[in-house]
Amino acid sequence: MKKRVFTVLVPIVLIIIVAAAAFGSKLIERYTYSKNKADLNAYYGIAQADDVAMVVQDAIVEEKAKLKDGMSYFTLSTVEKYFTDRFYVNSVEQVLLFTTDTDVVRINIGEGSNVMYLSDAGEELGYQAAFYEGEVLYIAADYVQRYAAFEYHLYENPLRMQVYTQWDNETVMELSRKTALRYQGGIKSDILAELAAGDKVTVLEQMENWSKVKTADAVIGYVENKYLKNEQVVMRMQDTPFQEIVYHNVKKDGKINLAFHQVFDEAGGDTLAAALANTKAVNVVSPTWFRLSNSSGDFTSLANASYVAAAHERGVEVWALVTDVDSMDLYGAEIDFVELLSSSANRRYLIDGLMAQVDRYGLDGINIDFEKVRSDSGTHFVQFLRELSIETRKRGVVLSVDNYVPSEYTAHYNRKEQGIIVDYFIIMGYDEHYVGGGVAGSNASIDFVENGIVNTKQVVPAEKIINAVPFYTRVWESGPDGLKASTLTMASQADWVSRTGVTPAWVEEFCQYYAEYQVNDTLYQCWLEDDESIRVKLQVMQSQGIKGVASWKLGLETPSVWDAIEEYMNQ
Repeated sequence: MKKRVFTVLVPIVLIIIVAAAAFGSKLIERYTYSKNKADLNAYYGIAQADDVAMVVQDAIVEEKAKLKDGMSYFTLSTVEKYFTDRFYVNSVEQVLLFTTDTDVVRINIGEGSNVMYLSDAGEELGYQAAFYEGEVLYIAADYVQRYAAFEYHLYENPLRMQVYTQWDNETVMELSRKTALRYQGGIKSDILAELAAGDKVTVLEQMENWSKVKTADAVIGYVENKYLKNEQVVMRMQDTPFQEIVYHNVKKDGKINLAFHQVFDEAGGDTLAAALANTKAVNVVSPTWFRLSNSSGDFTSLANASYVAAAHERGVEVWALVTDVDSMDLYGAEIDFVELLSSSANRRYLIDGLMAQVDRYGLDGINIDFEKVRSDSGTHFVQFLRELSIETRKRGVVLSVDNYVPSEYTAHYNRKEQGIIVDYFIIMGYDEHYVGGGVAGSNASIDFVENGIVNTKQVVPAEKIINAVPFYTRVWESGPDGLKASTLTMASQADWVSRTGVTPAWVEEFCQYYAEYQVNDTLYQCWLEDDESIRVKLQVMQSQGIKGVASWKLGLETPSVWDAIEEYMNQ
Protein backbone atom coordinates (compact mmCIF):
# COMPACT_ATOMS: atom_id res chain seq x y z
CA MET A 1 0.00 0.00 0.00
CA LYS A 2 2.78 2.42 0.95
CA LYS A 3 4.56 1.56 -2.24
CA ARG A 4 1.49 2.48 -4.30
CA VAL A 5 1.04 5.81 -2.54
CA PHE A 6 4.69 6.61 -3.05
CA THR A 7 4.40 5.74 -6.71
CA VAL A 8 1.47 8.11 -7.12
CA LEU A 9 2.93 11.00 -5.09
CA VAL A 10 6.30 11.13 -6.80
CA PRO A 11 4.95 12.27 -10.17
CA ILE A 12 2.65 14.75 -8.48
CA VAL A 13 5.49 16.22 -6.50
CA LEU A 14 7.63 16.38 -9.59
CA ILE A 15 4.86 18.18 -11.44
CA ILE A 16 4.50 20.65 -8.59
CA ILE A 17 8.25 21.25 -8.52
CA VAL A 18 8.39 21.80 -12.28
CA ALA A 19 5.39 24.12 -12.15
CA ALA A 20 6.89 26.04 -9.26
CA ALA A 21 10.18 26.33 -11.08
CA ALA A 22 8.46 27.57 -14.20
CA PHE A 23 6.40 30.04 -12.22
CA GLY A 24 9.45 31.19 -10.32
CA SER A 25 11.45 31.68 -13.49
CA LYS A 26 8.66 33.77 -14.94
CA LEU A 27 8.57 35.87 -11.79
CA ILE A 28 12.31 36.29 -11.98
CA GLU A 29 12.11 37.16 -15.66
CA ARG A 30 9.31 39.62 -15.02
CA TYR A 31 11.12 41.49 -12.29
CA THR A 32 14.67 41.19 -13.55
CA TYR A 33 16.20 44.27 -15.21
CA SER A 34 17.12 43.83 -18.87
CA LYS A 35 20.82 43.95 -19.65
CA ASN A 36 20.38 44.37 -23.42
CA LYS A 37 22.38 47.29 -24.85
CA ALA A 38 20.73 49.55 -27.43
CA ASP A 39 22.37 50.18 -30.79
CA LEU A 40 23.34 53.82 -30.32
CA ASN A 41 23.99 54.36 -34.03
CA ALA A 42 20.39 53.35 -34.71
CA TYR A 43 19.21 55.40 -31.72
CA TYR A 44 20.80 58.55 -33.15
CA GLY A 45 20.02 57.68 -36.78
CA ILE A 46 23.69 57.60 -37.80
CA ALA A 47 24.21 55.97 -41.20
CA GLN A 48 27.66 57.21 -42.28
CA ALA A 49 30.94 57.10 -40.38
CA ASP A 50 31.33 60.90 -40.57
CA ASP A 51 27.72 61.67 -39.58
CA VAL A 52 27.32 63.68 -36.41
CA ALA A 53 23.94 63.36 -34.71
CA MET A 54 22.47 66.63 -33.44
CA VAL A 55 20.69 67.18 -30.15
CA VAL A 56 19.20 70.67 -30.36
CA GLN A 57 18.18 71.87 -26.91
CA ASP A 58 16.56 68.71 -25.53
CA ALA A 59 15.62 66.75 -28.64
CA ILE A 60 17.40 64.63 -31.25
CA VAL A 61 16.68 66.25 -34.60
CA GLU A 62 16.59 64.72 -38.05
CA GLU A 63 19.43 66.82 -39.43
CA LYS A 64 23.02 65.59 -39.21
CA ALA A 65 26.28 67.47 -39.09
CA LYS A 66 29.47 66.15 -40.67
CA LEU A 67 32.94 65.63 -39.18
CA LYS A 68 35.86 66.45 -41.47
CA ASP A 69 39.48 66.87 -40.38
CA GLY A 70 38.34 67.16 -36.78
CA MET A 71 35.90 70.01 -37.56
CA SER A 72 32.10 69.91 -37.44
CA TYR A 73 30.13 71.14 -40.45
CA PHE A 74 26.46 71.96 -40.95
CA THR A 75 24.56 71.94 -44.22
CA LEU A 76 23.35 75.36 -45.35
CA SER A 77 19.74 74.26 -44.79
CA THR A 78 20.58 73.30 -41.20
CA VAL A 79 22.25 76.67 -40.64
CA GLU A 80 19.21 78.50 -41.99
CA LYS A 81 16.77 76.42 -39.95
CA TYR A 82 18.46 76.60 -36.56
CA PHE A 83 21.01 79.41 -36.51
CA THR A 84 20.75 82.20 -39.09
CA ASP A 85 19.29 82.74 -42.54
CA ARG A 86 21.53 85.73 -43.21
CA PHE A 87 24.26 84.00 -45.22
CA TYR A 88 24.21 84.64 -48.96
CA VAL A 89 25.48 81.95 -51.33
CA ASN A 90 26.31 82.28 -55.00
CA SER A 91 27.08 78.83 -56.37
CA VAL A 92 28.13 80.24 -59.74
CA GLU A 93 30.70 82.58 -58.24
CA GLN A 94 31.46 80.02 -55.51
CA VAL A 95 31.25 82.58 -52.73
CA LEU A 96 29.69 82.61 -49.28
CA LEU A 97 28.90 86.11 -48.02
CA PHE A 98 27.81 87.53 -44.70
CA THR A 99 26.96 91.22 -44.58
CA THR A 100 27.26 93.31 -41.44
CA ASP A 101 26.22 96.95 -41.14
CA THR A 102 29.66 98.07 -42.35
CA ASP A 103 31.24 95.27 -44.42
CA VAL A 104 30.69 92.29 -46.69
CA VAL A 105 32.61 89.29 -45.36
CA ARG A 106 33.56 86.84 -48.14
CA ILE A 107 34.61 83.21 -48.17
CA ASN A 108 35.63 81.54 -51.43
CA ILE A 109 33.93 78.15 -51.19
CA GLY A 110 36.22 75.12 -51.45
CA GLU A 111 39.97 74.78 -50.98
CA GLY A 112 40.44 78.51 -50.55
CA SER A 113 37.84 78.89 -47.82
CA ASN A 114 40.47 78.89 -45.08
CA VAL A 115 40.85 82.62 -45.73
CA MET A 116 38.13 85.14 -44.79
CA TYR A 117 38.07 88.41 -46.71
CA LEU A 118 36.88 91.57 -45.01
CA SER A 119 36.93 94.62 -47.28
CA ASP A 120 39.23 92.51 -49.52
CA ALA A 121 41.77 92.05 -46.70
CA GLY A 122 42.45 88.37 -46.03
CA GLU A 123 42.43 86.72 -42.60
CA GLU A 124 43.58 83.13 -42.04
CA LEU A 125 40.98 80.97 -40.30
CA GLY A 126 43.02 77.83 -39.73
CA TYR A 127 40.31 75.57 -41.12
CA GLN A 128 38.24 75.10 -44.25
CA ALA A 129 35.12 77.20 -43.75
CA ALA A 130 32.90 75.92 -46.56
CA PHE A 131 32.83 73.19 -49.17
CA TYR A 132 30.41 71.45 -51.50
CA GLU A 133 29.71 67.74 -51.40
CA GLY A 134 27.74 67.19 -54.56
CA GLU A 135 25.19 70.01 -54.54
CA VAL A 136 25.10 70.29 -50.74
CA LEU A 137 26.99 73.17 -49.15
CA TYR A 138 28.62 72.54 -45.78
CA ILE A 139 29.71 75.38 -43.49
CA ALA A 140 32.03 74.98 -40.51
CA ALA A 141 30.24 75.24 -37.18
CA ASP A 142 33.03 77.46 -35.84
CA TYR A 143 32.54 79.86 -38.76
CA VAL A 144 28.77 79.98 -38.28
CA GLN A 145 29.39 80.85 -34.62
CA ARG A 146 30.87 84.15 -35.75
CA TYR A 147 27.43 85.24 -36.96
CA ALA A 148 24.89 83.34 -34.84
CA ALA A 149 24.28 82.87 -31.12
CA PHE A 150 24.66 79.19 -30.38
CA GLU A 151 27.05 76.81 -28.67
CA TYR A 152 27.85 73.21 -29.37
CA HIS A 153 29.74 70.36 -27.67
CA LEU A 154 31.00 67.31 -29.58
CA TYR A 155 30.97 63.78 -28.15
CA GLU A 156 32.16 60.44 -29.48
CA ASN A 157 30.99 56.81 -29.56
CA PRO A 158 28.84 57.55 -31.39
CA LEU A 159 29.52 60.99 -32.92
CA ARG A 160 26.97 63.45 -31.60
CA MET A 161 26.76 67.08 -30.63
CA GLN A 162 24.74 69.02 -28.13
CA VAL A 163 23.56 72.34 -29.54
CA TYR A 164 22.04 75.21 -27.60
CA THR A 165 20.42 78.25 -29.19
CA GLN A 166 18.49 79.26 -26.07
CA TRP A 167 19.60 79.49 -22.48
CA ASP A 168 16.75 78.90 -20.04
CA ASN A 169 16.15 77.50 -16.59
CA GLU A 170 16.47 73.73 -16.34
CA THR A 171 15.78 71.16 -13.63
CA VAL A 172 18.88 69.20 -12.59
CA MET A 173 18.90 66.14 -10.29
CA GLU A 174 21.56 63.80 -8.96
CA LEU A 175 21.66 59.99 -9.07
CA SER A 176 21.71 58.34 -5.66
CA ARG A 177 23.19 55.08 -6.95
CA LYS A 178 24.52 53.38 -10.03
CA THR A 179 21.76 52.65 -12.56
CA ALA A 180 21.02 52.34 -16.27
CA LEU A 181 19.66 54.99 -18.61
CA ARG A 182 17.04 53.20 -20.68
CA TYR A 183 15.50 53.85 -24.08
CA GLN A 184 11.99 53.92 -22.59
CA GLY A 185 10.50 53.90 -19.11
CA GLY A 186 10.55 50.27 -18.00
CA ILE A 187 13.05 47.75 -16.70
CA LYS A 188 12.81 45.68 -19.89
CA SER A 189 13.77 48.58 -22.11
CA ASP A 190 17.25 48.52 -23.72
CA ILE A 191 20.12 50.30 -22.00
CA LEU A 192 21.49 53.48 -23.59
CA ALA A 193 24.18 54.23 -21.01
CA GLU A 194 25.38 53.24 -17.54
CA LEU A 195 25.15 56.03 -15.00
CA ALA A 196 27.17 56.29 -11.80
CA ALA A 197 26.12 57.49 -8.38
CA GLY A 198 26.57 61.24 -8.20
CA ASP A 199 26.04 61.81 -11.95
CA LYS A 200 23.83 64.81 -12.68
CA VAL A 201 21.08 64.73 -15.27
CA THR A 202 18.68 67.30 -16.70
CA VAL A 203 15.09 66.28 -16.03
CA LEU A 204 12.93 66.77 -19.12
CA GLU A 205 9.71 65.07 -18.04
CA GLN A 206 8.60 63.42 -14.80
CA MET A 207 6.13 60.54 -14.68
CA GLU A 208 4.85 58.35 -11.85
CA ASN A 209 7.79 55.94 -11.63
CA TRP A 210 10.21 57.07 -14.32
CA SER A 211 11.63 60.36 -15.57
CA LYS A 212 12.85 61.36 -19.00
CA VAL A 213 16.33 62.83 -18.55
CA LYS A 214 19.35 64.00 -20.51
CA THR A 215 22.89 63.21 -19.48
CA ALA A 216 25.76 65.68 -19.51
CA ASP A 217 26.97 64.14 -22.78
CA ALA A 218 23.64 64.46 -24.61
CA VAL A 219 22.06 61.02 -24.22
CA ILE A 220 18.29 61.20 -23.66
CA GLY A 221 16.49 58.34 -21.95
CA TYR A 222 14.68 57.24 -18.81
CA VAL A 223 15.69 56.48 -15.21
CA GLU A 224 13.65 55.41 -12.21
CA ASN A 225 12.48 58.21 -9.97
CA LYS A 226 13.64 56.36 -6.86
CA TYR A 227 17.25 56.93 -7.89
CA LEU A 228 16.88 60.71 -8.35
CA LYS A 229 17.57 63.21 -5.56
CA ASN A 230 18.58 66.82 -4.83
CA GLU A 231 16.38 68.64 -7.34
CA GLN A 232 17.68 72.06 -8.39
CA VAL A 233 16.48 74.65 -10.90
CA VAL A 234 19.49 76.30 -12.53
CA MET A 235 20.02 78.77 -15.34
CA ARG A 236 22.07 77.43 -18.23
CA MET A 237 24.79 80.00 -18.89
CA GLN A 238 25.53 81.09 -22.43
CA ASP A 239 28.98 80.11 -23.67
CA THR A 240 29.37 81.46 -27.20
CA PRO A 241 31.81 83.86 -28.89
CA PHE A 242 29.02 85.58 -30.84
CA GLN A 243 28.41 89.28 -30.34
CA GLU A 244 25.12 90.67 -31.59
CA ILE A 245 25.49 92.71 -34.80
CA VAL A 246 23.94 96.15 -34.38
CA TYR A 247 22.61 97.91 -37.48
CA HIS A 248 22.90 101.63 -37.05
CA ASN A 249 19.98 102.81 -39.13
CA VAL A 250 19.38 106.41 -40.14
CA LYS A 251 16.51 107.76 -38.04
CA LYS A 252 14.41 110.88 -38.53
CA ASP A 253 12.68 112.78 -35.76
CA GLY A 254 8.91 112.95 -35.78
CA LYS A 255 6.54 111.56 -38.37
CA ILE A 256 7.35 111.33 -42.05
CA ASN A 257 5.02 112.68 -44.72
CA LEU A 258 6.46 111.53 -48.04
CA ALA A 259 4.97 112.54 -51.37
CA PHE A 260 5.90 110.59 -54.49
CA HIS A 261 6.48 112.90 -57.45
CA GLN A 262 6.31 111.22 -60.83
CA VAL A 263 8.33 113.07 -63.45
CA PHE A 264 8.91 112.10 -67.08
CA ASP A 265 11.66 114.56 -67.99
CA GLU A 266 14.22 116.61 -66.15
CA ALA A 267 12.28 118.90 -63.84
CA GLY A 268 13.79 121.77 -61.91
CA GLY A 269 12.91 123.72 -58.81
CA ASP A 270 9.97 125.51 -60.43
CA THR A 271 8.28 122.17 -61.16
CA LEU A 272 8.70 121.06 -57.56
CA ALA A 273 7.40 124.36 -56.23
CA ALA A 274 4.27 124.02 -58.34
CA ALA A 275 3.74 120.41 -57.25
CA LEU A 276 4.04 121.34 -53.55
CA ALA A 277 2.08 124.58 -53.76
CA ASN A 278 -1.15 123.26 -52.20
CA THR A 279 0.38 120.61 -49.95
CA LYS A 280 0.70 120.71 -46.18
CA ALA A 281 3.26 119.18 -43.82
CA VAL A 282 5.21 117.37 -46.57
CA ASN A 283 8.75 116.82 -45.32
CA VAL A 284 10.01 114.30 -47.90
CA VAL A 285 9.58 114.18 -51.65
CA SER A 286 10.52 111.16 -53.74
CA PRO A 287 10.94 112.04 -57.43
CA THR A 288 10.94 109.16 -59.92
CA TRP A 289 14.38 109.99 -61.27
CA PHE A 290 16.17 106.70 -61.85
CA ARG A 291 14.94 103.89 -64.08
CA LEU A 292 16.81 100.63 -64.72
CA SER A 293 17.83 100.39 -68.35
CA ASN A 294 19.43 96.92 -68.57
CA SER A 295 20.31 93.86 -66.52
CA SER A 296 23.90 94.97 -65.99
CA GLY A 297 23.21 97.83 -63.58
CA ASP A 298 22.82 100.84 -65.85
CA PHE A 299 19.98 103.29 -65.28
CA THR A 300 18.70 106.53 -66.73
CA SER A 301 18.70 109.67 -64.59
CA LEU A 302 16.47 112.75 -64.49
CA ALA A 303 18.20 114.19 -61.42
CA ASN A 304 18.28 117.98 -61.20
CA ALA A 305 20.33 120.16 -58.86
CA SER A 306 17.85 123.06 -58.78
CA TYR A 307 15.08 120.62 -57.77
CA VAL A 308 17.13 119.48 -54.76
CA ALA A 309 18.00 123.06 -53.86
CA ALA A 310 14.34 124.11 -54.01
CA ALA A 311 13.33 121.17 -51.79
CA HIS A 312 15.99 121.99 -49.22
CA GLU A 313 14.93 125.65 -49.17
CA ARG A 314 11.47 124.46 -48.12
CA GLY A 315 12.92 122.11 -45.48
CA VAL A 316 11.94 119.08 -47.57
CA GLU A 317 14.26 116.09 -48.01
CA VAL A 318 14.75 114.36 -51.38
CA TRP A 319 14.68 110.55 -51.40
CA ALA A 320 15.17 109.88 -55.10
CA LEU A 321 13.35 106.81 -56.43
CA VAL A 322 14.90 104.09 -58.59
CA THR A 323 12.41 101.78 -60.27
CA ASP A 324 11.99 98.80 -62.56
CA VAL A 325 8.45 99.80 -63.57
CA ASP A 326 8.28 100.06 -67.38
CA SER A 327 12.02 99.37 -67.50
CA MET A 328 13.25 97.77 -70.71
CA ASP A 329 16.67 97.14 -72.20
CA LEU A 330 17.71 98.15 -75.69
CA TYR A 331 16.04 95.04 -77.10
CA GLY A 332 12.70 95.63 -75.40
CA ALA A 333 13.19 92.91 -72.78
CA GLU A 334 12.27 93.35 -69.12
CA ILE A 335 15.01 93.52 -66.50
CA ASP A 336 16.32 90.08 -65.54
CA PHE A 337 16.81 90.38 -61.80
CA VAL A 338 18.71 87.11 -61.53
CA GLU A 339 21.27 88.41 -64.02
CA LEU A 340 21.34 91.86 -62.43
CA LEU A 341 21.42 91.05 -58.73
CA SER A 342 23.07 87.63 -58.49
CA SER A 343 26.26 89.08 -59.95
CA SER A 344 28.60 90.67 -57.41
CA ALA A 345 29.99 92.90 -60.17
CA ASN A 346 26.54 94.05 -61.33
CA ARG A 347 25.38 94.79 -57.78
CA ARG A 348 28.54 96.78 -57.17
CA TYR A 349 28.13 98.67 -60.45
CA LEU A 350 24.51 99.62 -59.72
CA ILE A 351 25.29 100.65 -56.14
CA ASP A 352 28.28 102.75 -57.23
CA GLY A 353 26.13 104.45 -59.86
CA LEU A 354 23.40 105.32 -57.37
CA MET A 355 25.90 106.60 -54.81
CA ALA A 356 27.49 108.79 -57.48
CA GLN A 357 24.07 110.43 -57.93
CA VAL A 358 23.67 110.83 -54.17
CA ASP A 359 27.06 112.49 -53.90
CA ARG A 360 26.66 114.68 -56.98
CA TYR A 361 23.21 116.06 -56.13
CA GLY A 362 23.35 116.02 -52.34
CA LEU A 363 20.40 113.63 -52.04
CA ASP A 364 18.99 112.83 -48.62
CA GLY A 365 18.00 109.29 -49.48
CA ILE A 366 17.35 106.57 -52.03
CA ASN A 367 13.99 104.87 -52.48
CA ILE A 368 14.05 101.39 -54.04
CA ASP A 369 10.93 100.58 -56.04
CA PHE A 370 11.58 97.17 -57.61
CA GLU A 371 8.12 95.74 -58.21
CA LYS A 372 8.94 92.87 -60.57
CA VAL A 373 11.31 90.82 -58.44
CA ARG A 374 10.32 87.15 -58.86
CA SER A 375 10.75 84.39 -56.31
CA ASP A 376 13.95 83.19 -58.03
CA SER A 377 15.48 86.61 -57.41
CA GLY A 378 14.43 87.21 -53.81
CA THR A 379 17.71 86.23 -52.12
CA HIS A 380 19.69 88.31 -54.63
CA PHE A 381 17.42 91.31 -54.08
CA VAL A 382 17.94 91.12 -50.32
CA GLN A 383 21.72 90.86 -50.74
CA PHE A 384 21.61 93.94 -52.98
CA LEU A 385 19.81 95.83 -50.19
CA ARG A 386 22.38 94.67 -47.63
CA GLU A 387 25.26 95.92 -49.73
CA LEU A 388 23.46 99.14 -50.67
CA SER A 389 22.71 99.84 -47.01
CA ILE A 390 26.44 99.84 -46.19
CA GLU A 391 26.98 102.71 -48.61
CA THR A 392 23.92 104.73 -47.58
CA ARG A 393 24.85 104.24 -43.92
CA LYS A 394 28.37 105.56 -44.59
CA ARG A 395 26.87 108.72 -46.03
CA GLY A 396 24.12 109.10 -43.45
CA VAL A 397 21.44 109.05 -46.14
CA VAL A 398 18.14 107.18 -45.93
CA LEU A 399 17.51 103.83 -47.59
CA SER A 400 13.79 103.23 -48.02
CA VAL A 401 12.13 100.39 -49.92
CA ASP A 402 8.64 100.16 -51.39
CA ASN A 403 6.84 96.89 -50.68
CA TYR A 404 3.55 95.25 -51.50
CA VAL A 405 1.03 94.48 -48.78
CA PRO A 406 2.17 91.10 -47.36
CA SER A 407 0.99 88.00 -49.23
CA GLU A 408 2.29 84.50 -49.87
CA TYR A 409 3.15 85.58 -53.41
CA THR A 410 5.53 88.29 -52.20
CA ALA A 411 7.17 86.43 -49.30
CA HIS A 412 10.45 86.31 -51.25
CA TYR A 413 10.87 90.05 -50.66
CA ASN A 414 11.85 88.93 -47.13
CA ARG A 415 10.26 91.67 -45.06
CA LYS A 416 11.93 90.39 -41.89
CA GLU A 417 15.41 90.95 -43.30
CA GLN A 418 14.38 94.28 -44.79
CA GLY A 419 13.23 95.26 -41.31
CA ILE A 420 16.84 94.80 -40.16
CA ILE A 421 18.58 96.35 -43.16
CA VAL A 422 16.59 99.35 -44.33
CA ASP A 423 15.90 102.64 -42.61
CA TYR A 424 12.27 102.91 -43.72
CA PHE A 425 9.86 100.32 -45.07
CA ILE A 426 7.07 101.75 -47.24
CA ILE A 427 3.90 99.70 -47.68
CA MET A 428 2.14 100.36 -50.98
CA GLY A 429 -1.29 100.30 -49.37
CA TYR A 430 -3.25 100.28 -52.60
CA ASP A 431 -4.01 98.15 -55.68
CA GLU A 432 -6.11 95.79 -53.58
CA HIS A 433 -8.00 95.18 -56.83
CA TYR A 434 -6.07 95.96 -59.99
CA VAL A 435 -6.36 95.81 -63.75
CA GLY A 436 -5.71 92.23 -64.74
CA GLY A 437 -6.81 90.88 -61.37
CA GLY A 438 -10.12 89.76 -62.80
CA VAL A 439 -12.32 91.09 -59.99
CA ALA A 440 -13.83 94.53 -59.47
CA GLY A 441 -13.35 96.04 -56.04
CA SER A 442 -11.87 98.71 -53.83
CA ASN A 443 -8.42 100.06 -54.50
CA ALA A 444 -7.71 100.34 -50.77
CA SER A 445 -10.43 99.23 -48.37
CA ILE A 446 -9.84 99.85 -44.69
CA ASP A 447 -9.37 96.14 -43.87
CA PHE A 448 -6.81 95.81 -46.67
CA VAL A 449 -4.86 98.78 -45.32
CA GLU A 450 -5.05 97.75 -41.66
CA ASN A 451 -4.15 94.12 -42.34
CA GLY A 452 -1.20 95.27 -44.43
CA ILE A 453 0.14 97.30 -41.53
CA VAL A 454 -0.59 94.69 -38.84
CA ASN A 455 1.00 91.86 -40.85
CA THR A 456 4.05 93.97 -41.68
CA LYS A 457 4.50 94.87 -38.01
CA GLN A 458 4.97 91.18 -37.23
CA VAL A 459 8.45 91.32 -38.78
CA VAL A 460 9.26 95.03 -39.26
CA PRO A 461 9.55 97.51 -36.35
CA ALA A 462 6.65 99.98 -36.31
CA GLU A 463 9.08 102.91 -36.14
CA LYS A 464 10.35 101.96 -39.61
CA ILE A 465 6.97 101.55 -41.32
CA ILE A 466 5.42 104.16 -43.59
CA ASN A 467 2.06 103.41 -45.20
CA ALA A 468 1.37 104.86 -48.64
CA VAL A 469 -2.17 105.98 -49.49
CA PRO A 470 -3.58 106.42 -53.02
CA PHE A 471 -4.71 109.69 -54.53
CA TYR A 472 -6.58 107.70 -57.18
CA THR A 473 -9.12 104.93 -57.60
CA ARG A 474 -10.63 102.92 -60.46
CA VAL A 475 -13.86 102.88 -62.39
CA TRP A 476 -14.79 99.31 -63.21
CA GLU A 477 -16.83 98.32 -66.27
CA SER A 478 -18.47 94.89 -66.29
CA GLY A 479 -20.09 94.22 -69.64
CA PRO A 480 -20.40 91.89 -72.62
CA ASP A 481 -16.71 92.33 -73.40
CA GLY A 482 -15.60 91.33 -69.90
CA LEU A 483 -14.12 93.39 -67.09
CA LYS A 484 -12.29 96.64 -67.75
CA ALA A 485 -10.96 99.39 -65.51
CA SER A 486 -9.80 102.96 -65.88
CA THR A 487 -8.00 105.22 -63.42
CA LEU A 488 -9.93 108.01 -61.74
CA THR A 489 -7.91 110.61 -59.87
CA MET A 490 -9.10 112.09 -56.61
CA ALA A 491 -9.09 115.52 -58.24
CA SER A 492 -11.46 114.40 -61.04
CA GLN A 493 -13.92 112.40 -58.91
CA ALA A 494 -16.33 115.31 -58.38
CA ASP A 495 -16.61 115.85 -62.11
CA TRP A 496 -17.18 112.10 -62.67
CA VAL A 497 -19.97 112.04 -60.07
CA SER A 498 -21.58 115.08 -61.64
CA ARG A 499 -21.40 113.73 -65.19
CA THR A 500 -22.75 110.30 -64.33
CA GLY A 501 -25.48 111.57 -62.02
CA VAL A 502 -24.75 108.94 -59.39
CA THR A 503 -25.21 109.47 -55.67
CA PRO A 504 -22.34 107.84 -53.75
CA ALA A 505 -23.20 106.12 -50.47
CA TRP A 506 -20.83 105.53 -47.55
CA VAL A 507 -20.08 101.83 -47.01
CA GLU A 508 -18.82 101.14 -43.50
CA GLU A 509 -17.25 97.82 -44.54
CA PHE A 510 -14.81 99.64 -46.82
CA CYS A 511 -14.85 103.07 -45.14
CA GLN A 512 -15.33 104.55 -48.58
CA TYR A 513 -18.10 106.07 -50.65
CA TYR A 514 -19.38 103.66 -53.28
CA ALA A 515 -21.17 104.49 -56.51
CA GLU A 516 -22.56 102.42 -59.35
CA TYR A 517 -24.76 102.85 -62.39
CA GLN A 518 -25.71 100.83 -65.44
CA VAL A 519 -25.82 101.67 -69.12
CA ASN A 520 -27.47 98.97 -71.22
CA ASP A 521 -25.59 95.74 -70.42
CA THR A 522 -22.61 97.41 -68.73
CA LEU A 523 -22.32 97.95 -64.97
CA TYR A 524 -20.05 100.76 -63.79
CA GLN A 525 -18.67 100.64 -60.21
CA CYS A 526 -16.35 102.88 -58.23
CA TRP A 527 -15.04 102.83 -54.66
CA LEU A 528 -14.08 106.47 -54.19
CA GLU A 529 -11.02 107.90 -52.45
CA ASP A 530 -11.65 111.26 -50.79
CA ASP A 531 -10.84 113.23 -47.66
CA GLU A 532 -13.00 110.95 -45.49
CA SER A 533 -11.60 107.64 -46.72
CA ILE A 534 -8.05 108.95 -46.37
CA ARG A 535 -8.82 110.28 -42.89
CA VAL A 536 -9.97 106.84 -41.70
CA LYS A 537 -6.79 105.27 -43.08
CA LEU A 538 -4.74 107.86 -41.21
CA GLN A 539 -6.61 107.05 -38.00
CA VAL A 540 -5.63 103.39 -38.39
CA MET A 541 -2.03 104.40 -39.02
CA GLN A 542 -2.07 106.55 -35.88
CA SER A 543 -3.48 103.74 -33.76
CA GLN A 544 -0.86 101.31 -35.12
CA GLY A 545 1.93 103.67 -34.11
CA ILE A 546 3.84 103.58 -37.40
CA LYS A 547 6.35 106.17 -38.59
CA GLY A 548 4.33 108.04 -41.16
CA VAL A 549 2.42 108.36 -44.39
CA ALA A 550 3.34 108.41 -48.06
CA SER A 551 1.10 109.28 -50.99
CA TRP A 552 0.99 108.28 -54.64
CA LYS A 553 1.19 110.72 -56.22
CA LEU A 554 1.53 114.53 -56.29
CA GLY A 555 -0.94 116.13 -58.69
CA LEU A 556 -3.75 113.59 -58.38
CA GLU A 557 -5.15 114.89 -55.10
CA THR A 558 -7.65 117.51 -54.05
CA PRO A 559 -6.07 120.29 -51.97
CA SER A 560 -8.41 119.58 -49.04
CA VAL A 561 -6.94 116.11 -48.45
CA TRP A 562 -3.83 117.79 -47.08
CA ASP A 563 -5.89 119.09 -44.16
CA ALA A 564 -6.52 115.48 -43.08
CA ILE A 565 -2.84 114.62 -43.53
CA GLU A 566 -1.74 117.69 -41.61
CA GLU A 567 -4.04 116.70 -38.74
CA TYR A 568 -2.39 113.28 -38.68
CA MET A 569 1.09 114.81 -38.71
CA ASN A 570 0.23 117.00 -35.74
CA GLN A 571 -1.22 114.20 -33.60
